[in-house]
Amino acid sequence: MSAVVTGLGVVAPNGMGAEEYWSAVCDGKSGIDRIRRFDCTGYPVTLAGELGSFDAAEHVPGRLRPETSMMSHIAFAAAELALADAVLDPADLPEYERGVITANATGGVEFGQRELQNLWSQGPSHVSAYMSIAWFFAATTGQLSIRHKLRGHCGVVVSEQAGGLDALGHARRALRADHRMVLAGGTESALSPAGVVAQIPTRNLSTRTDPNRAYLPFDADANGYVGGEGGAILVVEEGTAARERGAPTIYGELAGYAATFDPRPGTGRPPALEQAVRKALADAGTDPRDVDVVFADAYGVPDLDLIEAETISKVFGPYGVPVTAPKTMTGRIYAGAGALDVAAALLSIRDGLIPPTVNVTRLAAGCAIDLVREGPRPSRVRTALVLARGHGGFNAALVVRAA
Repeated sequence: MSAVVTGLGVVAPNGMGAEEYWSAVCDGKSGIDRIRRFDCTGYPVTLAGELGSFDAAEHVPGRLRPETSMMSHIAFAAAELALADAVLDPADLPEYERGVITANATGGVEFGQRELQNLWSQGPSHVSAYMSIAWFFAATTGQLSIRHKLRGHCGVVVSEQAGGLDALGHARRALRADHRMVLAGGTESALSPAGVVAQIPTRNLSTRTDPNRAYLPFDADANGYVGGEGGAILVVEEGTAARERGAPTIYGELAGYAATFDPRPGTGRPPALEQAVRKALADAGTDPRDVDVVFADAYGVPDLDLIEAETISKVFGPYGVPVTAPKTMTGRIYAGAGALDVAAALLSIRDGLIPPTVNVTRLAAGCAIDLVREGPRPSRVRTALVLARGHGGFNAALVVRAA
């Protein structure tokens, strides 16, 4: 049994659709700029990767828009793009052999804030009945299940940035349990005042105002990350079934996956990212020498960057494998980031091109990695490793391989 990706649905700050996004990241085009969703004057964080041109009315039926939040609107659009790319109508498959697994970390925070403001300013009669469900992490999975009649395995993963990879890992398991197809990935939107304020106490966000110097993973001048919104939904099919139906494109195989959790701070035990990497490679039956590129988690926080760089150096040797972080052009999209990186990794395999990490000029001490920086690097890419970490100790690693 193999799990193959046949459709890519991407909604990113620098591109709508897989091809527009891919063209942007290969050209070094960033979607990070000053927050426009609300007046951020007086906030310590003023930059984000916003979906400035995204119009929910173009992707979500009118009756559904008042019932759902932005995180779900993004997923509706991404799912439609993915299914169209796969040339797949879920109704053509047995209804209990098609599922959906999504990841989200912040919920429908903008929806929730609006309704609480209505409650405070106008009273309980002005609060939407959908307040009880639209904010919930699992709302997106439920809505996609209803919309596309996906009555097989349905689930939601809440592990911050690791979530997008975890959702794809769970999709792989579902295919092993007699499923034919799973929609899987992650979407995120937390760019409301309440959403931004909730993130500030981590002290991991960059407070700089220059978009070119704010998010600098692995750089000697790293000072935190920039948040973003968007994500990706992928069509994942059982390999034989995909070929039997004549899927026009098989981007690659989800060949190996592993997840670990860091030990409690103060125990003296090392972080568990390296374990996740080695377990994912073992699951894929892949030697580190066979990996052609690593799509890094790229936290942008110096001590966390060092942990990741040291992990990559231990597994592959110092400067032993090209490393990239296209999320420097979108911001860290939390649960949407992992799936977006997997889409980029599959397109890298297709085109033999590694996208750059923008704005990083001088590697920090101890970061002995071959970071692709100046521009896209032509390279034969057959196997890629995607890494993601979530706030609180989550680690995930996914190996994608040419089909």
